[in-house]
Amino acid sequence: METNPILRLDYPDPDVIRVDDTYYMVSTTMHFMPGCEILRSYDLIHWEHASFVYEVLDSTPAQRLQDEDNIYGKGMWAATFRYNKGFFYILFVANDTRKTYLYTSKQVIGPWKKQHVEGFYHDASLLFDDDDRVYIVYGNKQIFITELREDLLGPKLDGLHRMIISEDWNPILGYEGSHIYKIHNKYYIFLIHSDAKEWKRIEACFVSDSLDGTFIGGDILNDDMGYRNQGVAQGGIVDTKDGEWYAILFQDRGAVGRIPVLVPVTWKNDYPVFGEDGKVPKEITTNSHNLKYIYQPLVGSDDFIYDFNGMGKDKLKSFWQWNHEPDSNSWFIDQEKNGYCIRTQKLAKDMTQTNNTLTQRMKFPSCAAFVTVDGAKLNDGDFAGIGALQGCFGMIALTRENGKYYISMQARKAPNTSLGQESENAHGVEYARIPVESSEVTLKLSVDFMNQKDEATFYYLTENGFIQLGIVHSLYFKLDHFAGCRFALFTYSTNQYGGIARFQNFVYE
Repeated sequence: METNPILRLDYPDPDVIRVDDTYYMVSTTMHFMPGCEILRSYDLIHWEHASFVYEVLDSTPAQRLQDEDNIYGKGMWAATFRYNKGFFYILFVANDTRKTYLYTSKQVIGPWKKQHVEGFYHDASLLFDDDDRVYIVYGNKQIFITELREDLLGPKLDGLHRMIISEDWNPILGYEGSHIYKIHNKYYIFLIHSDAKEWKRIEACFVSDSLDGTFIGGDILNDDMGYRNQGVAQGGIVDTKDGEWYAILFQDRGAVGRIPVLVPVTWKNDYPVFGEDGKVPKEITTNSHNLKYIYQPLVGSDDFIYDFNGMGKDKLKSFWQWNHEPDSNSWFIDQEKNGYCIRTQKLAKDMTQTNNTLTQRMKFPSCAAFVTVDGAKLNDGDFAGIGALQGCFGMIALTRENGKYYISMQARKAPNTSLGQESENAHGVEYARIPVESSEVTLKLSVDFMNQKDEATFYYLTENGFIQLGIVHSLYFKLDHFAGCRFALFTYSTNQYGGIARFQNFVYE
């Protein structure tokens, strides 16, 4: 018996498929790269990394963090994942380029073929029908279905195109997050929306005997698992080899992000019933056909000892993603001293706008990480450290000024708790600074997300253990980044670029 949520990490907008006895899940990765991560499972409860669909997307100036550009709060999201006649299909939009992307592969591990689809399809879902015709369902408030050409790269001339569901009257969040399936010889569309009187995610389903018929339905899950009125909704459904059905949805958990929840699905008169007596079970079990399998962790420590076999750069461990597209010429692994190194290539205002920041998801309900920073090659005005990456960031870093070293704790406070407002104090504020004699320090960040406490505390290591520096900083999930808070290893220059920082022995607690 396992507990819900099944993953206590930020994996929003999930879609899930089964191929034989293996389940695969894709989720939104926004601005992080490599992107469009696919997870693998044999029991729908335990998951591990399978692959990234792309290393970089379009290499636009904003995706590369060129100058002051960025794609925070944009990038890829809400992919649809399908397997049909020996091919995997992933389709999503990127909200910075305003393009629709189709990736196909014979294997989950790739290589993936990249193509563009004519049009822009918000929260899209693909349907491969029994007659080999292909459709896409998409939209916000107004949900449309459009028949695609045989190559899937655009609408089919004179093909089906119609609005099938509308909720444009909802002042908070109308229907979106489409997932379409053909089951029991009927067509089912699963959607998310909010209660019209207060913000709360609710799962809905509509069904029709045909794609040109009337879709009838309504809400099928309105439950917060007893957690702060945060509803559970939006995701895919999947069957097991034994004929059972499950949905993987997500729930907002504050600054840590949106985390997956597994919901049993039964059928009554060919209509889906989510949960048990209208509730998401807090404990859940499934049947596995691979009981002895050992899953690799989705987060973890790294000693940065990599053997690239003299072939140059290779991939880092799969739990790392860069904040944006990395600059491959300005990061490297120091194989003599075992460290991840960043050489700054521009001036930056703060940790959010610097290249090659290495990130990992934070874990609910609490977690911590520490890392040793070697700043012997920093320039005056450089900062190198560990931070809580979000719009209202917090950080602790080694810095150099007039040839002397200091530890600095900085943060950008949020002006309010609303979802939509961006943070104030564009450059952040320094709340504490102490001098240090060494160019090598060990810095720590701990976070507490329980009951949306959402606080970050910063430390530095002394002979007597870790000592707190600066304030306890409040974190918030906001639309400016639209992603869960992450640990971030960063270096940035404020006066002269070209400085180098080395990160050693990252420990995830």
